[in-house]
Amino acid sequence: MFDNFPLWPPQASSGAANVDALYVFLLLLSSFVCLAIFGLIVVFAVKYRRRPGVAAEQIEGSTPLELTWSIIPFFIFLFIFAWGAVIYFQERTPPRGATEVYVVAKQWMWKLQHEEGQREINELHVPVGRDVKLVMTSQDVIHSFYIPAFRIKQDVLPGRYTTAWFHAIKPGTYHLFCAEYCGTSHSGMIGEIVVMEPADYQAWLSGGPAVPLAVSGQKLFSEMGCSTCHRSDVQGRGPNLVGLFGKPVALEDGRTLTVDENYLRQCILNSRGQTVKGFPPIMPVFQGLLSEEQVNALVAYIKSLGILVPGQAVKTASATSQSEPKVQ
Repeated sequence: MFDNFPLWPPQASSGAANVDALYVFLLLLSSFVCLAIFGLIVVFAVKYRRRPGVAAEQIEGSTPLELTWSIIPFFIFLFIFAWGAVIYFQERTPPRGATEVYVVAKQWMWKLQHEEGQREINELHVPVGRDVKLVMTSQDVIHSFYIPAFRIKQDVLPGRYTTAWFHAIKPGTYHLFCAEYCGTSHSGMIGEIVVMEPADYQAWLSGGPAVPLAVSGQKLFSEMGCSTCHRSDVQGRGPNLVGLFGKPVALEDGRTLTVDENYLRQCILNSRGQTVKGFPPIMPVFQGLLSEEQVNALVAYIKSLGILVPGQAVKTASATSQSEPKVQ
């Protein structure tokens, strides 16, 4: 409907039409109310103007009229709230099984890494017709990941993860912006989302050697000595990580938290205050020792343990190419 209208970018995601429909409804409703108010002002100004020799007449309030202009707007506002809430929860709830891409924002660029290991800068290749979840963090200040054609915008914060997702429906190249002022070169922090046909995407994906992100995380997990404490049996000095992601965990301070990306990130960097009940607080502090990309790899590896058969290991990095992922 709006693809040929210059004020709207193309509707290139499954959620774009819903966002546009709500926006147009609000625009039309606001225009109607504005015209109605100004029209009534003109009508009343003419009808009830001062006339020579005509005494003013006191007009008492009308209860039915006051109820009407109170109740009808109330239900209109409830309708707008419900419509907006549905769109909000749809946009903030990534579908199960969505392909994950890890994003690190940095003055002034976007660094992206696919689950398969491919790395990109200021460019993201995705297939049409597939759900894509973005797991994002900032290396310095607050940024905002904005794709107008997909109608998604999500702040990217230092020290934690935020997520967004989309389902591209049209092949093409679409603009990526930082929508939060982040410094002197903010206007240059731009990029492209390249939506490809599935066959073309698979050809691009296999265009260069890359180590899957979870495999890189497994290698780092071993190198940092994590496997000596986080064992898959009951002998470990740390909790068993197999199948932990997405599950509730009881902490020493009495709280119960669900293990998500932010919980894993916090535990990796500094587990103080996040100690699992029944285990001593001996986890080293890795804050400042790991890069954002290394933290992403560790999180991806721990998440991958949740989909493995107990006792089965992720394919080791030695079984894959050791070449650095190619920046497309």
